Amino acid sequence: MNRLFSSLSSNSPALAATLLRIALGVVFLAHAGAKYFIFTLDGTARFFVAHGFPGWMATPVFLAELLGGLALLAGFKVRWVALALFPVMVGALQSHLAMGWMFTNAGGGWEYVAFLLATLLTQALLGSGAYAVDNVLVRAQGPVAQTSAS
Repeated sequence: MNRLFSSLSSNSPALAATLLRIALGVVFLAHAGAKYFIFTLDGTARFFVAHGFPGWMATPVFLAELLGGLALLAGFKVRWVALALFPVMVGALQSHLAMGWMFTNAGGGWEYVAFLLATLLTQALLGSGAYAVDNVLVRAQGPVAQTSAS
């Protein structure tokens, strides 16, 4: 049992980043799916207009959530993807601020959106973690040449 904890302890940061990355990927895919299959893109556009955003933004937001979710699951360009999804969630925060704190409020509050913003920043700081395409790409590039300042 001590070996298990020792192994987990030494791999904890990479595994934590991986778990967060997968959870975020699933959440963003679920949001994209809801926009497309449940609310439809037209319904999402009407929601955006009702909250002061241009309706045409529904498709780019849907695509950002879809492609961002897939990239997070794969572990591809994770830091950049997390940062790119941040403004999408700032927009979501704007539409939820007036609803109060709790997401269970009518229209949804802003607690969940704020949490997603915090997790995106955390992911950007942590990086891809284990089992990520990013790691394969780094290994494929080989050793990076170091230059001397002298």
